[in-house]
Amino acid sequence: MAGGTYVYGSYPDIDGLFREQAAEPGPHRREAILHRAQQLVTDKAMFAPIWTLPSLHGVGPRVEESGLGLLAGYGFSAPYEDVKLKAR
Repeated sequence: MAGGTYVYGSYPDIDGLFREQAAEPGPHRREAILHRAQQLVTDKAMFAPIWTLPSLHGVGPRVEESGLGLLAGYGFSAPYEDVKLKAR
């Protein structure tokens, strides 16, 4: 919605539906408004990330080379093929 902390663009028609549903006291009417907003999001092929993918980290006493810092500017252990364990 326009004016949000991480908003870099918005659709006025969808923003209007969010404001409309927020003021709607009836749950069935509010649900219908949200379904319309959801259909507009689908029609416009918008992307809304709803999860964060996990990342592997090579740390611990058995790690010989963790892979941290092998890719410049990447804060995780990578490439994973280069994470090396110490010989037992």
